[in-house]
Amino acid sequence: MAELKARLKNDLTVAMKARETVTAGALRMALTAVTNEEVSGKQARELSDDEVVKVLAREAKKRKEAAEAFDGAGRAEKADLERQELAVLEVYLPKQLDDAELASIVDKAYAAVAEQLGEAPGQKQMGQVMKAVNAEVAGRAEGGRVAAAVKSKLTN
Repeated sequence: MAELKARLKNDLTVAMKARETVTAGALRMALTAVTNEEVSGKQARELSDDEVVKVLAREAKKRKEAAEAFDGAGRAEKADLERQELAVLEVYLPKQLDDAELASIVDKAYAAVAEQLGEAPGQKQMGQVMKAVNAEVAGRAEGGRVAAAVKSKLTN
């Protein structure tokens, strides 16, 4: 069993014994998402820690979007609950990159692609630069932020 999945299960048990309903609910939801991912496809499989992190990141993004939607609808209590669940999930996710670190990674990837092509990459090579950046970022920044950073580098 993946180490992160085992940690989630242990923390769920602790939260249930301590009657922490928000934490227990968030961890139950996360474990359900992990299990669903394991049994999806043609054959059941065990997820690695990296794959579990990707599932947790996807669930955290859902919580963030739900909180924004509830805020927009004037349902502050529900939005607050979603933010509390998001905070629980963020404990298990890698630290997010700040803008300077992300820009540095984009610069390195841009230089690598430029060296490979023999010229400065343009908009047509955005996919190549994104591939190089995503390999380095690995879940430490949202795709939208990465795409925006790459696009701004390519247009400068």
